[in-house]
Amino acid sequence: MPEYAELPCLSNFTFLRGASHPEELVKRAQELGYRALALTDECSLAGVVRAHVAAQKYHLPLIIGSEFSLANGPKLVLLATSRHGYRSLTRLVTQARSTTPKGQYRLVADDMTREALADCLVLILCSLESTPCHTSTDYYRTVEKNTGG
Repeated sequence: MPEYAELPCLSNFTFLRGASHPEELVKRAQELGYRALALTDECSLAGVVRAHVAAQKYHLPLIIGSEFSLANGPKLVLLATSRHGYRSLTRLVTQARSTTPKGQYRLVADDMTREALADCLVLILCSLESTPCHTSTDYYRTVEKNTGG
């Protein structure tokens, strides 16, 4: 099997979309010979401790991230590349959830600043069912302008 790492991966901490516990995802990734697994629950880092413990047990590198649906925009997956990136993710999750009712969040492209994305890789997810890719490109340009990169 070629080397493979699952980058966007949802656990049961993403209600109604993810089905498996983080520990089960890590174990299965190890069984399949994955090089790494990125846990990217939607606007949440709730499963990362369980995933981290399992990743240590199964000697599988864990990439910590989160998925965000921007208001009137595409879905983004942010992957932390360092502890500073993890801190950036926790702050962004807090920011997104602090002004909305429980269980909801709100982010717009202008929230994607250099500070908000520090030490994070950004993946833009295009799909046929949601925002067209040309609109995603517009958001990408806004994010690129906001982050200087």
